[in-house]
Amino acid sequence: MRILFLLVVAVYCLSVCGSVSEDTHTQSDGDGRDSSTVLPELNGVLVLTKENFNEALQQHKKLLVHFFAPLSGDSQRLDSVFRGAVEQLIGLEVKLGVVDVSKETKLAKELNATSSPPLRLYQSGDRYNPVHCPDFQSSASIVTWLKRRAGPSADIITDLNQSDRFVASEELVVLGLFKNLEQGFVEVFYTAACDLPDLSFSVTQNQNIFRKYDIIHDSVLLLRQSELVQVFKVTGSTSKEDLISFISIYQLELVTEYNGQTASRILSSSVLNHAILFVNKTNEEFQTIYTAFQASAATYRGRVLFVMVDVDEPRNGRMMEYFRVRETEAPLVRLVNLTSHVTYHLPSETLDTPTITAFCQNYLEGTAQPKMQSEVKPLDWDLKPVKQLVGETLEKVAFNPDKTVFVMFYLPYSEDSRSLFLLWEELAQHFLDREDIVIARIDASANDINLSITERYPALRLFPALYAERVVSFSGRRSLKNLIQFIEKEMKRAKKDRVQEEKDRKKYIEAQKAMEAKEAKKVKEAKQEL
Repeated sequence: MRILFLLVVAVYCLSVCGSVSEDTHTQSDGDGRDSSTVLPELNGVLVLTKENFNEALQQHKKLLVHFFAPLSGDSQRLDSVFRGAVEQLIGLEVKLGVVDVSKETKLAKELNATSSPPLRLYQSGDRYNPVHCPDFQSSASIVTWLKRRAGPSADIITDLNQSDRFVASEELVVLGLFKNLEQGFVEVFYTAACDLPDLSFSVTQNQNIFRKYDIIHDSVLLLRQSELVQVFKVTGSTSKEDLISFISIYQLELVTEYNGQTASRILSSSVLNHAILFVNKTNEEFQTIYTAFQASAATYRGRVLFVMVDVDEPRNGRMMEYFRVRETEAPLVRLVNLTSHVTYHLPSETLDTPTITAFCQNYLEGTAQPKMQSEVKPLDWDLKPVKQLVGETLEKVAFNPDKTVFVMFYLPYSEDSRSLFLLWEELAQHFLDREDIVIARIDASANDINLSITERYPALRLFPALYAERVVSFSGRRSLKNLIQFIEKEMKRAKKDRVQEEKDRKKYIEAQKAMEAKEAKKVKEAKQEL
């Protein structure tokens, strides 16, 4: 009996071990990675969370992640492009995954993914050094980008006929002419091609093609509908950024009409000064105005990007709302810098080439006057803990010599701005009983701000309780503790300066009184002489 019992136990153990071994092999993928945990998917895209993100990195050598913000229109557009690439990526050993940043806030903060870019490529399980992706315009762009990263990033052209077919294949193409296709200056061309997946790139060392375009040195050609647009000479000092900047400037027409296809190229251009013509294309004066605008554009190419907005196009309503332009106000020209968001209005009803050119020149020289815009002041603007300022109330409130005012300049459509609202409310609650401290905010997109703001929004500015119009930037870590310490530190500093201010002010008042008394005495003496 004892021998029989031991045999039964032995057979049972062997069967269990065999079962475990079989299961282990079944749950492993071809490259030996353990994939025992089945991750949730939706239509072929992984649903990533804080709990399963590391597991996804372990299971997939290349993981392309979209940090999706449900309230963002741009993020929703990108989500459609992103999911459309699922079938096209079969065979590229890349897995797609989505993180909903509105739900996975902790994960987004850990990965520093609360701001752009929304698409990141994680490789070999490294969660700390992802590759930041460009702004993809289509699902095909995603596939092209991934293929170019794997190499080669540009097609090689070997003869003139092949070159002619390439330049005629699409509306806009980039052709590299290099004497050495393996190393040297051409490497900048290859790296730039990886970051511009929406354009077709080819490269050649064929001397017949060099002679056709009258090229001697290594160069990059931009061609539109087989016609040469511009040539860029590549040297030892040329960087990838230089080449991308050249392409981004010249890939657009002299005047680019704003629409769904061109919007991202306009906003991603390296040229940050934009001249915008708001005009009705059905107007009988349209062609005359457009021709004048285009002539000015040729003068400032590379320094000012010229954009046309058709006010008769319903889909341009958001653009017109942003610049607070009514259809009845067209035609008009506005200039805006995408860094400062300060808008300038061409102060003339005459829209001819000399007028537009002079306006652009004044703007670049810093002599143009900004157009100050303001929302209507809300009736309850000062009844809540966080005061809601507008253009017409900003300076009056901020430069009050008896109050310390801390203002958040925000963009309502920005995820970064909205993520700070709760913290700003907490800060206001903390100082709720302090009448000498004001916590406020202002919509920088709806109110022109006559302040120098060069960083990304939201921008934080403190206005100390001084007669001098001092403005202090906050650039530290945005936490309640840090903000409170910053306010208290600046208040102590301002208190010391205020003592000196009062002394100087007293001297000034006394000097004014003495001067007035002296003038009064002169007047009195003059009257007596009469």
